[in-house]
Amino acid sequence: MKIGIFDSGKGGLSVFDEIKKVLPEAEYKYIADSANCPYGEKSDEELMKIVKKNVEELRDWGAKIVVIACNTATTRCIERLREDYKDLEFIGTEPAIGLAVETGAKNILVMATPGTIESERLGSILKKNQKQDQKFTLLACPGLADAVEANKGIDEKLKELLTGVENVDCVVLGCTHYSLIKDKIGKYFPGAEIVDGNKGVAKRVKLLVENLWKNE
Repeated sequence: MKIGIFDSGKGGLSVFDEIKKVLPEAEYKYIADSANCPYGEKSDEELMKIVKKNVEELRDWGAKIVVIACNTATTRCIERLREDYKDLEFIGTEPAIGLAVETGAKNILVMATPGTIESERLGSILKKNQKQDQKFTLLACPGLADAVEANKGIDEKLKELLTGVENVDCVVLGCTHYSLIKDKIGKYFPGAEIVDGNKGVAKRVKLLVENLWKNE
């Protein structure tokens, strides 16, 4: 089984690593689209054009499954991609709101790119999962994915974004780049649970592969 994965750079490698753990026998192609990082600050039209180029490269390689290892590209593009590429199976990456809710946390911080924070999809996920006694704070983090990609200025950017953010008992990492600096983010919120959707994506990919094999 050929599985294609793409993200706006190295952030999606955190998703890729989890998929390889559960499906070590698959063939993979990973596109690190660093030239277009960050996706979260692109217009809808520009982002769709970029994403389609990546999808078509993976399809030409022979991928049957395409994993969008990017929260922004998932929340803003996946429905259209499913309409336009009926021959492919898509699995996206979304902020792990459901997982955060399951922790029982009362004050949940969602860190993501501006594009993800502003997306209709994130609003729908929150509406579906949020419980009455839970408070969600949505924090757009412009420039943070860039800093992680360049491995430069990360500490300064986190200080700018997170200083003064208090009373948080769970943090949702709504960008795969942020998973690479989970420990740095955790230092601002001692005792808080830090969650991302990477393992959940890997489980969905494994289930899809198993179902496709059954039908072959």
